[in-house]
Amino acid sequence: MTESTSPLPTPLPARVLLLGSGELGRELTISLKRLGAHVTAVDAYAHAPAMQVADDYRVIDMSDPDSLRDVLSSVHVDLIVPELEAIATHVLAEFEQAGSARVVPNAFAVQATMDRERIRSVASAVPGVRTSKFRFASSVDEVRSALEYTGVPAFIKPTMSSSGHGQSRVESVDEAESAWTCAQDDARATTGRVIVEEGVTFDCEITLLTVRWWDDEAGEVRTSVCEPIGHRQVSGDYVESWQSADISPPARERAEEMAIAVTDALAEHGAEPCLGLFGVEFFIQGDDVWFSELSPRPHDTGMVTMMTQDQSEFDIHARAILGLPVDTTMRRTGASAVVKAPRAFSLAGYEGVARALRDGGDLRIFSKSATRAGRRLAVALAWGDSVPEARERAQAIASEVTVVERDDSAQNTDEDGILVS
Repeated sequence: MTESTSPLPTPLPARVLLLGSGELGRELTISLKRLGAHVTAVDAYAHAPAMQVADDYRVIDMSDPDSLRDVLSSVHVDLIVPELEAIATHVLAEFEQAGSARVVPNAFAVQATMDRERIRSVASAVPGVRTSKFRFASSVDEVRSALEYTGVPAFIKPTMSSSGHGQSRVESVDEAESAWTCAQDDARATTGRVIVEEGVTFDCEITLLTVRWWDDEAGEVRTSVCEPIGHRQVSGDYVESWQSADISPPARERAEEMAIAVTDALAEHGAEPCLGLFGVEFFIQGDDVWFSELSPRPHDTGMVTMMTQDQSEFDIHARAILGLPVDTTMRRTGASAVVKAPRAFSLAGYEGVARALRDGGDLRIFSKSATRAGRRLAVALAWGDSVPEARERAQAIASEVTVVERDDSAQNTDEDGILVS
């Protein structure tokens, strides 16, 4: 384990390099800016959501080691904060080892969690952590062999991807080739490997936002857990979430124990202090719990906390990585529902927003280009006296918003359909 020499709390104003500039990065940037941070946002295309609110930006292919090294060498920062999977993570390990900047939460955790093969291997080795049956495969024949072990139905996923990209559910071994092709063609980053995962029968999926934060008074790292978040996915991509999820006390206790055990393991293997928020996903059936996945950053399903908590997941992550105290308390029941592009638009516009918000709630529009059908463009947020009421309100808000083609003849836009000054 490499000891950190970075002082805590981090001297303010902090200099942050954000690797990935989507909607999660946008909200995180806003939270960091409220604490005076100078944020340089990086992504593969210009005018990405976080870039629009950051102090500076860079456009590179972050999966290219040389391009990433060039950026890391050209900016002087205190913290390197990854926000997506397609990163040459071994370069982050080089910079962490050199003491150039602190990688959030640490380079080992980023390397392990950005790759399903590594995080599943780490998690399954932790005592008390239960996973579904799984195997990794590097060819169609290996996928077939893995399916003989896991049984069907099963899920076949790229080892490096997110939001359902490249994921397939298979009902028979005969679907191995098509699932392999889907994983290679649609992954966020190609590794030539897939995970073949047993299809667990479950009542619900939850996310436990688990945060490691620095207690300055005690002089030690503590771990806190937010109220469990229920969520619904379609083809592996989140479409709605709610807090708090209705699970049994024994299931909640087991999930919290597993979440803390896995995040502790990531800290033990890498550089201290390993601070920040982790989105830890579980399958729940009655009192039974299976670890599913883990992200070392705010989670898309956690956007509901912008409605339910005084400190959203973005505020918590920003505070934690800076070594500041956090508050994970849920103040009210709430839900989120996504708004997606019905098709590709050269310039997306939004109609019905006034109707959507007339009865309360909130809407966050990400200012993303509508480059394809199904791209997440906004999220509706609502509260309620119960989870069903909150979910109904969030879905109603989202359904009132219509994404349309805007006339860009009088607008100054770039090639991606993003408004520019």
